[in-house]
Amino acid sequence: MRTRLVAGNWKMHGSRRANASLLDALLGGLAKRGAQPAGSACAVCVPYPYLEQMAARLAGSPIAWGAQNVSEHASGAFTGEVSAAMLAEFGCRYAIVGHSERRQLFGERDAQIAAKYAAAQASGLTPILCVGETLEAREAGLTEPVVAAQLDAVVATAGAASFARAVIAYEPVWAIGTGRTASAQQAQAVHAFLRARLAKQDAAVAQGVRILYGGSVKAANAAAIFAMPDVDGGLIGGASLVAEEFLAIIAAAQGQPAST
Repeated sequence: MRTRLVAGNWKMHGSRRANASLLDALLGGLAKRGAQPAGSACAVCVPYPYLEQMAARLAGSPIAWGAQNVSEHASGAFTGEVSAAMLAEFGCRYAIVGHSERRQLFGERDAQIAAKYAAAQASGLTPILCVGETLEAREAGLTEPVVAAQLDAVVATAGAASFARAVIAYEPVWAIGTGRTASAQQAQAVHAFLRARLAKQDAAVAQGVRILYGGSVKAANAAAIFAMPDVDGGLIGGASLVAEEFLAIIAAAQGQPAST
């Protein structure tokens, strides 16, 4: 049975004081709800400067932590880059790779993203591989070819078996931070396609890989999206910065009421 995961992506938000307040509220809310049901997990992926704060505050807690990016290089003259080994030293479990903002704003291409994925795994991190299409691609009927190419680039570099130690996140670009959300059925269709695509290479790995949905997920729509058979949780942007919203989304993934 696949483990559901709700991972927050803080993007370029936060301060030490605001982070502390948010983490206290999250940990308090989880403690009030009691032990997490088996088969569920939650995490926050934060800006690099706050990894030490996460390691200090979240160690031994139900919340894992990770980074929003990682270098494809192990070390060297790459000013401004952060290696997977550095992230692992801060106790990171996850590293997001291939987020649409990295692809669009910073020009990252499939080959570079595949290399980042491989570098993360080489240091023991679990990559969260983001794939997704633009509105133009969807309207042109190109959703499946686009996400297939993004997935295939990683399979070609790291192999299908590597997804036993990875997470996929389907994030339609047109639904990220726009207030628009793919319907539960639209999300399910792409998740099912991705799983079937991977199954052509390794059926067992495809059945076990977690595929998250990301794109304006909120407490109000989380339960319907997570009810889809191939949706295994969410990669949450803005709502992960609001404790009540994030806790409600975690509860939806766990099949619990939003509050107790």
